[in-house]
Amino acid sequence: MRAITIAEPGGPEQLVWAEVPDPVAAAGEVLIRVTATAVNRADILQRMGFYTPPPGASLYPGLECSGVIAEVGAGVSGFVPGDEVVALLAGGGYAELVAVPAGQVAPLPKGLSALAAGGLMETVCTVWSNVFMLAGLRAGQTLLVHGGSSGIGTTAIQLAHELGARVIVTAGTAAKLKACRELGADAGVNYRDEDFVERVAEVTDGRGVDVILDNMGAAYLDRNVRALAVDGRLVIIGLQGGVTGEVNLNTLLRKRASVSATTLRARPSEEKAQIVAAARDAVWPLIEQGRFRVVVDRVLPIERAAEAHRVVEDSGHVGKVVLDVAAAGSGS
Repeated sequence: MRAITIAEPGGPEQLVWAEVPDPVAAAGEVLIRVTATAVNRADILQRMGFYTPPPGASLYPGLECSGVIAEVGAGVSGFVPGDEVVALLAGGGYAELVAVPAGQVAPLPKGLSALAAGGLMETVCTVWSNVFMLAGLRAGQTLLVHGGSSGIGTTAIQLAHELGARVIVTAGTAAKLKACRELGADAGVNYRDEDFVERVAEVTDGRGVDVILDNMGAAYLDRNVRALAVDGRLVIIGLQGGVTGEVNLNTLLRKRASVSATTLRARPSEEKAQIVAAARDAVWPLIEQGRFRVVVDRVLPIERAAEAHRVVEDSGHVGKVVLDVAAAGSGS
């Protein structure tokens, strides 16, 4: 098969579409012929040498895919060759074939194209596991999403809105804030010229937000705590703003607030299977009813993965940048 390999840690030019050995479906796994995948920040970190795949995972980037079952390993039930599916991966999505534990695979949702579905699983599983399973966001509560126009952000906005929560987002341009409002955000903050703590206080009449989904880490830590309501929950899923920060513990105590930090990629397969099952139960009906969609900024052929990485690194997108793997070599 062919896959995107990383010649050496560095810039996008290090991504090379090359011939590599085919993976094999072990017991409990399925082999997927990949239709599409998408660019996530973790892929960029891996390319730069900062995010080593967990033990046993594929060395190729790509944390999600859509595709068709090519082979079923021993002990797998519920899937047969030819099934259209989506999968949450520990790596290997930037390839023509990928082997994945069957519990991390779900049927392609009705009404969603296979190309758009290439950008479904990483964001849906991240948002569902953090905002709803961990932080317990409920109808009537308020969610603050940093990076509202990202793949994670556009997913969180839609799901929180559909389930009856109020949504505030941060983004860096008026156009991105407009896109967030069109997806269901109730209020937006341009982080380049507004203080989100002040804006949250204004929008919530001083109460604060119940849940914050944060991709920045250290740079926002203290301000995030100040923006929380009593019994608020801060969930950190990214470190774009650094790894070491300070927080006023007295503020945390007075608010009875909690701070959690999670990753998805290195979790045991059994935990990922539970997340995939929960996300499928909750989100697939919304997709099939036309109430949730994968926001796709653009689709590029897999051979142009370097260009796709540049787009995401420059934050020049809204939603997901999808890579078309099935069309590899067609000249599209």
